[in-house]
This record gives sequence, C-alpha cells and structure tokens, in this order.
Amino acid sequence: MKLSALMTGLMALGLAVSAPAADIVDTAVAAKFNTLVAAVKAADLVDTLKGRGPFTVFAPTDEAFAKLPAGTVESLLKPENKAKLQAILTYHVVAGRVLAKDVTKFSTAKTVQGSNIAIKAVHGSVMINNTKVLKADVLTDNGVIHVIDSVILPN
Repeated sequence: MKLSALMTGLMALGLAVSAPAADIVDTAVAAKFNTLVAAVKAADLVDTLKGRGPFTVFAPTDEAFAKLPAGTVESLLKPENKAKLQAILTYHVVAGRVLAKDVTKFSTAKTVQGSNIAIKAVHGSVMINNTKVLKADVLTDNGVIHVIDSVILPN
C-alpha cells in the first residue's frame, strides 16, 4: 500500500494522522471510528479484521451508530449479545477488495455474515441497501474501507 494513498484517504475524511495505519482495524482506530472499534473489540473480531484478508468493510461513522434507537449500542456491547453483534458487524464485511470503480459490476454482494447486501449507484452516489457511501476507497494493507452514513442490519 502506498503511504500517500492512505494519507489522502484519511485526510479526505477530515482526519489528521501522524503515521499510517496498515490494516483495517488500525485504520479505523486512526480515523477515530470509536464506536465501530469498540464494537469490533466486543465482538472479538479484531484478529479477523487484522488478518490477511482482503476484506471490504462498510464502516459506519460514530454518527451512524448514534442514529440507532437509544440504548441499542450499549446493549449490543454487552457480553450476552456478542453473537448478535458479530452478525451485525460481519454483515458490514464482504470478502475480497471491492473498490468504488467496481461497483457497476455488482447489484448485490454476499457478506461474511451470509446474507446479501444491495449495491446500487444512484445519481453519482453509491448506496449499500438504503445507506449512502460517504467516502469510498480508504485503502488498507488487507482490504478497503467504505465509510457509510448508517448502520446496516441483516434481515
């Protein structure tokens, strides 16, 4: 991965970082996806997302998590809800590296969770289910992150 590509991606998110993060988790930490990182830790998915990949992650912002009903995030972070949290988080992950330029090749993609997500380009924007991609192609050593404006939930 080129240092300049990662720095450009993070700066486009309005984030200043002093050193590049290599994998998906380190990139999410550096980009201050605090709620997502806390959820990944609570779901015991850190090692997976630091793994070889490649992975495509649709990463909800902290503001996206805040749109959920009051108490939802706190409830999901409890140990007794670990399986449900894992299902939600893995619904945000697709195996392989899918870049924005490839989106026209897909109308759906199978998530690591096992269900499909809908992918569509609408008036210059990319939608994942009914969620807008805010920033595409934040490259990491083991995949790519696309920042989304809502948490997507499996059926």
